[in-house]
Amino acid sequence: MGTSDELSKADFRSLYRRLRDMAPGGATHRGALDTITEEQVLAAVREVRSGRTVSLAAPVNTRTGPDDADPAEHRLTAPAGGEPDSIGLEFARDRFAMNVHGDVDSHLDALCHVIYDGTLHGGIPAADVLSPNGASDLSVDLARDGIVGRGVLLDIPRVHGVSWLEPGSHVTAEDLVGAEARQGLRVGRGDILLVRVGHRRRREELGPWDTAGARAGLHPTAMEFLAEREVAVLGSDGNNDTAPSAAEGVAFPVHVLAIHAMGLHLLDYLRFEDLAPICAREGRWSFLCVIAPLRLSAATGSPVNPLAIL
Repeated sequence: MGTSDELSKADFRSLYRRLRDMAPGGATHRGALDTITEEQVLAAVREVRSGRTVSLAAPVNTRTGPDDADPAEHRLTAPAGGEPDSIGLEFARDRFAMNVHGDVDSHLDALCHVIYDGTLHGGIPAADVLSPNGASDLSVDLARDGIVGRGVLLDIPRVHGVSWLEPGSHVTAEDLVGAEARQGLRVGRGDILLVRVGHRRRREELGPWDTAGARAGLHPTAMEFLAEREVAVLGSDGNNDTAPSAAEGVAFPVHVLAIHAMGLHLLDYLRFEDLAPICAREGRWSFLCVIAPLRLSAATGSPVNPLAIL
């Protein structure tokens, strides 16, 4: 865990090329999702012992704050005036609107979300895919059948004996290895890796802050750990990226490396404050994980409520 070690532009480019070359190739354009096989799904099902389910999403935020200038909108559209008639049949109806890629709500980033040097994952020209009508390729529709596999939670604050990492702190590859050792497991091919930095607990205890200016996340070099282990999906209770950025000239280096170079779907702003105590109490940090995005055929992401099934 550190707060410095910025990568130069040249070093970041070198890391990008190295991770891109390590990324699993395939004809389906599903990126790292191809590392989850049917056999691995069946093995993940065998992780279930009690049948207990735990949500990994935060409640949808509808209040303006320093970390959410454009919160989700929710309003009742019927009955008219909010007052039902005293007799007869009526239906209560409502409407939602959301900035999917905000800094509070739990969401899944699709492979078309990151444009780098004018291209998307796999070198596809962004101009050929993106239009006002949405994305014609690499959209969240790639995950329309759900993402199901072994979830692994690495609790980084627990390794350091703190409740959360302070904003600006970096999770390093050494932190990930240390969490593995302390928790008694090993991250492997096709795993859904969830990294707790304590963002949610800090927000709940101290209140929201300007996360665009300061937040804990992974150091870009930690992505080599994920590439070597052939992880399928990366998620965090923060944005996955540290702020300020740890790479010169690149605001979201982990997003660029994960999505654009490695083909990893990202889960941002999850919530592990219900799951982590259960894992610690039971001494088990892996479980069946089910992620079901909405069927948004041309979208760059989706709100999501991942489930850990223990």
